[in-house]
Amino acid sequence: MATKLKTPAAAIAVPQSKTDCATYIKHLGDVQRDFERQRAEMNDAIANITKQHQPALEALTLRLQHLQAGIQTWCEANRATLCEGSSKTANLITGEVSWRQRPPSVSVRGADTVIETLQRMGLGRFVRTKEEVNKEAMLNEPDAVRGIAGVTIVSGVEDFAIAPFAVEIEAA
Repeated sequence: MATKLKTPAAAIAVPQSKTDCATYIKHLGDVQRDFERQRAEMNDAIANITKQHQPALEALTLRLQHLQAGIQTWCEANRATLCEGSSKTANLITGEVSWRQRPPSVSVRGADTVIETLQRMGLGRFVRTKEEVNKEAMLNEPDAVRGIAGVTIVSGVEDFAIAPFAVEIEAA
């Protein structure tokens, strides 16, 4: 018979008095501020590294764009030779180039106007009507939906929050 072992509860320090609790909240604030200082230092270091490498990366990006444009121009001019038959890929020993047809797509700008126009023109088959549960109405009338399978009204849930005091200083 297999025995099921319970995982041990995490050992946490629990304040034993109101004074202890106030001290814990102070320590929580200290740790939060230390965390933010560490995060700020990390972000400063990332910013410095980015600033240091940015000119070289911009130059390399420009070089990449020029090489790609040159390769594409030559390949477009020689496509018939490169892609004999129905092939859309050419192997050039150091790499390959290929041409791929993108699948069709639809782009809609001003969706409300487009929907209105489609409906006016009798093309309503291109407009989706989405039915969904109106949760706000259920919250307003919880007795009307009580007992319906799949519907649960949750109320009276209380969250616990800790907010250590801190002074905000704005830079001028």
